[in-house]
Amino acid sequence: MRARIFAEENRKWWTLGAVTFGLFMIMLDNTIVNVALPSIQRDLHIGISEVAWVFNGYALTFGVLMLTGGKLADLLGRRRIFIVGLAIFTLASLLCGLASSANFLIGARVFQGVGSALMNPATLSIIAATFPPRQRGAAIGIWAGVSAMALAIGPLLGGVITEHAGWNWIFFINVPVGVLGIVVSRLVIKESRDSSAVQKLDLPGLVTSAVGLFALTYGLIEANSYGWTSARILACFAIAVAGLVAFVLLEHRQRVPMLDLSLFKNGTFSGANLTMMLVGLAMFGVFLYVSIYLQNILGYSATQAGATFLPMTIFIVILAPIAGKLSDRIGSRWLMGFGMTLVAVSLLIDSTFDQHSSFWNILPALILGGAGMACAMTPTTAAAMGSVSVDKAGVGSAVLNSMRQVGGSLGIAVMGAIIASYVHVSPRDPRAAAQFVEGFQKAVLVASFIAFAAAIIAITTVRKVRHAEEARPVEAAAA
Repeated sequence: MRARIFAEENRKWWTLGAVTFGLFMIMLDNTIVNVALPSIQRDLHIGISEVAWVFNGYALTFGVLMLTGGKLADLLGRRRIFIVGLAIFTLASLLCGLASSANFLIGARVFQGVGSALMNPATLSIIAATFPPRQRGAAIGIWAGVSAMALAIGPLLGGVITEHAGWNWIFFINVPVGVLGIVVSRLVIKESRDSSAVQKLDLPGLVTSAVGLFALTYGLIEANSYGWTSARILACFAIAVAGLVAFVLLEHRQRVPMLDLSLFKNGTFSGANLTMMLVGLAMFGVFLYVSIYLQNILGYSATQAGATFLPMTIFIVILAPIAGKLSDRIGSRWLMGFGMTLVAVSLLIDSTFDQHSSFWNILPALILGGAGMACAMTPTTAAAMGSVSVDKAGVGSAVLNSMRQVGGSLGIAVMGAIIASYVHVSPRDPRAAAQFVEGFQKAVLVASFIAFAAAIIAITTVRKVRHAEEARPVEAAAA
């Protein structure tokens, strides 16, 4: 009996290792490609707009199909969808590395995004189904630490691989890793699915949510290229509103909806999701434009710029599991508020950067930002996942990740618009650097106010979750 308990305990942590393995690949591909884009442009002889879509094609598909991936995981089995997503991602990585033209590479990146959208929600829902409530925060903390580590080391790893092996290898490296991940996942992850009701695929919900999210994400990605008031962008936003309103109306009437809208009646679930969206809004743009600032203003190489983020990464990796354990014990509310306050202060420091800043001027913001992200992200994820039943974990995870992705796209668009409003000369003009810095300072200041708002929302909306699994024994005893 004792040996069986020990084996089950070990299997849980092997399962966590398998899903974080897949998560690491997904998050790494969000940033590792950025550094390789100039080499890709030279080798394939492609234009700026096509280069942008090597990144955007992945991000767009990833964001749009996440909700669908979460529902399919609950419906068809979380292990099954995770492995299918990992297989698609691995095959797409091979195709990306073999690409000899822009269209082929963009198509393969879109295919990669499909795999990521299937895998990502399944990772959190598998954790929710595998770990009991007393250990769930710690497991989510490790999940969040791995996610942050992958995002942060992507530029550094991408620079090293591109410089010494060629850009193709940033994709080829995923192939053996992905194959190993499929084998391990098949062996250690137990299958789970939503068994709470008669299940079916909600096709009207799937179509309307995909159309709405596609139009919204595309509009945010292209807003600064075409102009926020251009006919194309206004049409995208109109389609997004129509699609998402239609989705909500349809879900209200469906007997087995794709997204159970009653989840949002839970203040903790709604507050955690809104906080996550504001985290993406505040921080995604900062990661991108701080990297540009380091390279274009301070003259760092791509590898040096990637390495600059390592102090932040180290703090997130160390503190995220600790924050997860604390959220299990004391709840997420005050940890989220404290974490977002630290993030806001770090962004206030960012707003003082200028053309003469050194690494030592930047370091305090990196440390505070890493500590704040660790204290905020893990408890936010734990609060959202703890406020839904395990049966709905796939959809709950998908909503949370979609909020982060949409918030991130909006953050990049808004920061880009603010910076662009201050830059009135060509990049080669000597005045361009000073104008960029002025716009960057104002954009980061706005991001700081958003982070403060997230702290207030977290404190006022999130409450300590009483897990359904814990409640049942108490109710049974009372009976």
